[in-house]
Amino acid sequence: MFRPYHPGRAPDRLSRRYFSYLGLASLLFWVGGALAGDVKPIPKDGACPPGYYSSGKYCVPRKSANPVIEKQGACPPGYYSNGNYCVGRDNAKDVVEKLGACPPGYYSNGNYCVSRK
Repeated sequence: MFRPYHPGRAPDRLSRRYFSYLGLASLLFWVGGALAGDVKPIPKDGACPPGYYSSGKYCVPRKSANPVIEKQGACPPGYYSNGNYCVGRDNAKDVVEKLGACPPGYYSNGNYCVSRK
């Protein structure tokens, strides 16, 4: 049944429920995207790490893949060694290659700068 829009009138329960679910789905999509944002294809250097598959000269992450960085000496805290890569555990923090002094919010650990957050 068609119901015309009347400004100032409260929407019916079905509409409120629909918009509540839509808002929740949007929030989950946004949070999921933010958490998965760090996992991206990496240049292939030997066998691909767990959770990644080979595609040409790249290792491409699957949905369940953890972040991976190129191994340069010992792996930083929260990462474990796998071939030529350091694979992040579930508690892994953001890591960047150390190129002199670490940026603000990061501390030095071997050849890496590790996020304090």
